[in-house]
Amino acid sequence: MRNPLLVMLDWWLRRYWAADPARLGAALRGTPVTLITGASEGIGLALARRFAAAGHSVVLVARRADLLEKVAAELRGSHGVEAIALPLDLALPDAVERIAAALAERQLYVDVLVNNAGLGLAGPFLNHDPAEIDRLLNVNVKVATALMRRFLPDMCVRGRGGVLNVSSLGGYAPGPYQAAYYASRGYLIALTRALGFETRGQGVRVAVVAPGPVNTRFHARMGADNSLYRWLIPAGTPEGVARAAWRGFRWGKRVIMPGLLAWPMALAMHVTPAVILVPLMGMLLQQRGDDARR
Repeated sequence: MRNPLLVMLDWWLRRYWAADPARLGAALRGTPVTLITGASEGIGLALARRFAAAGHSVVLVARRADLLEKVAAELRGSHGVEAIALPLDLALPDAVERIAAALAERQLYVDVLVNNAGLGLAGPFLNHDPAEIDRLLNVNVKVATALMRRFLPDMCVRGRGGVLNVSSLGGYAPGPYQAAYYASRGYLIALTRALGFETRGQGVRVAVVAPGPVNTRFHARMGADNSLYRWLIPAGTPEGVARAAWRGFRWGKRVIMPGLLAWPMALAMHVTPAVILVPLMGMLLQQRGDDARR
């Protein structure tokens, strides 16, 4: 039996929705799935486990086919749901079209979109190869936006489903020495809030989760493990982030901040004058030791 409060919440989320017979049939054609990008490890893997445990069939997208197949097999065995591995480099120009084609071929439609894939770059902006910056913007900004534009309209036609974007607490501040990454996270927070307002009452949940540092391989990959923030700011776990994200998404929250320190830190970044905040962030994010010389 469903929680009566969730039933009431679903009714409230659909308060302006009206069925459109001309479009509804096509939008409901196929089997609903939750599409999760960056699902092979870290927060994406933890979220995949959460959605599968709740009975969602999942389509998992990431670059490494071996890891994806392993995760898909685990979810099928543990939760008895359909789990499809879709190995794909999201930085490819036609990544969104490839995803849409793969779903259509299998007669699936996206009921929930989880934009979790993200790339980071640490170090001075002027030291980054332009191709690396383009790749980051493609994955963190362009593809996330294109996936929402592709699948959110049909969610509104159906009057259910939603989008869960995985951003970062860093999206609330400029980030010297991780400048492009922090800017991309701020974009995703702002876009989510705006789309949540635009689609209010249409039955869809549009949320963004903004965790602080999380103990995954993400920081090491971009060469930031020796930065001061990794030593000063307590890091969460992927499971903790996924738990908070799932709970907040289910209850219709727009912005989800896991952990006790997240809201105070976001507020502090919001009210601190830029003349203080930007140098402070630079001190926290600047690489030290071997990473600083790369």
